[in-house]
Amino acid sequence: MTDIGRGERSMTGGTSMNERTATGDGGPIRVLMAKAGLDGHDRGVKVVARALRDAGMEVIYTGLHRTPQEIVTTAIQEDVDVIGVSLLSGAHMTLFPQLLELLKQEGVFERYIVIGGGVMPDEDVEALTAMGVQAILGQDTPPDAAAALVRELVAKRGARV
Repeated sequence: MTDIGRGERSMTGGTSMNERTATGDGGPIRVLMAKAGLDGHDRGVKVVARALRDAGMEVIYTGLHRTPQEIVTTAIQEDVDVIGVSLLSGAHMTLFPQLLELLKQEGVFERYIVIGGGVMPDEDVEALTAMGVQAILGQDTPPDAAAALVRELVAKRGARV
């Protein structure tokens, strides 16, 4: 098992049917994990990335200090199901709206499930959810719960078009 580091890709070979996605092709759920802005704390995102990988998902980790444009471009290029953005810098109310707007400008907003992670006030979580972020995982979320939530959201969304 290799460590997931800056710009490294972690692909899984999991094949059990309960690890499959509702993408229509039977492939594994593909998740892009990103650290946006100036936040340099990446231990949590790496723990979650490993838990998702161990749960049978393909994980692409972009590394630290990514811009919303880089995240959107990578999501499109990698054809992911889920965009997970970890923010501990307090810039969530600036970076998430930018990310969501870029997804809309590219005409792909409906294609992706956007999930946030980090420490955010309850009122900001409500505002982000209203903007289109499907879930915010707090710092105390167990990694297995994150994997279960991703599976649930992908199943709820159904097959991608």
